[in-house]
Amino acid sequence: MMGIPKNVKSVVEKLEKKGFQAYLVGGCVRDLIRGVEPGDWDIATNANPEEIKNLFPKSFMNNKFGTVTIGDLPRSKAGIEITPFRTEEKYTDKRHPDKVKWAKTIEQDLTRRDFTVNAIALRHSSRQALKIIDLFKGQDDLQKKIIKAVGKAEDRFSEDALRMLRAVRFAAALDFKIEEKTAKAIKKNAPWLQAISKERIRDEVLKIIMAEKAADGIELLKETGLLKHIIPELEEGYKVSQNKHHIYGCYEHAILSLKYAAKKNFNKYVRLASLFHDIGKPKAKRGQGPNATFYSHEVIGARMTAQILNRLRFSKKDIEKIVKLVRYHLFYYNVDEVTEASVRKLVRNVGPENIDELLEVRMADRIGSGCPKAEPYKLRHLRYVIERVSKDPISVKTLKFSGDNVMKILSIKPGPKIGWILDTLFGYVLIDPKKNKKDFLEKEIKRLGKLSDKKLNSLAQDAIKERNQVETKQDKMTKEKYWVT
Repeated sequence: MMGIPKNVKSVVEKLEKKGFQAYLVGGCVRDLIRGVEPGDWDIATNANPEEIKNLFPKSFMNNKFGTVTIGDLPRSKAGIEITPFRTEEKYTDKRHPDKVKWAKTIEQDLTRRDFTVNAIALRHSSRQALKIIDLFKGQDDLQKKIIKAVGKAEDRFSEDALRMLRAVRFAAALDFKIEEKTAKAIKKNAPWLQAISKERIRDEVLKIIMAEKAADGIELLKETGLLKHIIPELEEGYKVSQNKHHIYGCYEHAILSLKYAAKKNFNKYVRLASLFHDIGKPKAKRGQGPNATFYSHEVIGARMTAQILNRLRFSKKDIEKIVKLVRYHLFYYNVDEVTEASVRKLVRNVGPENIDELLEVRMADRIGSGCPKAEPYKLRHLRYVIERVSKDPISVKTLKFSGDNVMKILSIKPGPKIGWILDTLFGYVLIDPKKNKKDFLEKEIKRLGKLSDKKLNSLAQDAIKERNQVETKQDKMTKEKYWVT
């Protein structure tokens, strides 16, 4: 079992010194037993909220369950919350208990919890030996790697329908299976999920998407009947075949794309876009067999993705980004066929800040289609072209002075002399960028203005040659970066 941080121990000790019981409970105990560092720390006690707040004056409470968040301890990676032992009565709305009562014992408190692996309490005291209270054999279920409801599964899900979704999330996050009776109760009562707020559902879905076994989590949502109440559009692709360019159906392709995105630890935007990138295909499909077509499925899919994410109350910023990734995932690129202008247009449409993520979606799409390589030569070449067209060109326009300034300083009219002076000045700045200052440039303009046209032209040609060498060197380095020729 992993160690417990000093600041967590100090909270427990402070409660016990005042005569209260204090137990570590929930996910932190589950993770400690598994040898995983907990993300946060939950403590259950027989102290009431006011007694807790008096012990920890800088703490705060903003919920009806009596949970007090500790704020007067040294900052740590994980948060610390203290909740009084409690029992809960009927859940009429399948979301919140009609009434919460403070309980007297930890055993009463554990009885109300969702799953056996989360219903283990650990007493860690400086005055007593380590003590584990495990009424529902949660430790056995941790060893068996199963998610099992505390008591009767249907009762737990009737109390809070979100627990059905949490069961899937824990299974995906921990790489566990859902115990048979618990799974049957989810299938039977999946429609209860409609009573839950979209925000709470969104948060659980995101945790599933960000799990290492994200693809298995989505599959489990489908198997348990929950997916049709969250993202029915995804199920529309189930058993919808594609064409000669794909060996998997629409739904399976989406799952495999997400699987790769999770394997590569891509961010939430790429994972969601990988899952949704072809979601418009069932609606766009025309014809059957190897020659079926899916024209404009990326446009239809972008619109559907926006509807799904809006329904799940994602932020406007997240929606815009993910929709762009879906909309432009089908970009065409073949070396020597696509112009720099079309690449610039792609960068402009998607946004320079989203290009890397778009290419990651394309990689997930390829692996999800059965392609052996995620990033073939042409994708690496595209990265090279994108970087090249995105760089500021090596140009005299970066000088602090323009041709108009040269004419004004020298009191001369337009002519080749202006360009020769600018090229020569730029040669100086290319070697030493610190020289791109108005006072230096003005002095040099006056000096160069006194030279003969022949001498000035010669200096300009030398500067242009230097610039070309720099451009060639930069281009070579960029090509080497992406392993292209």
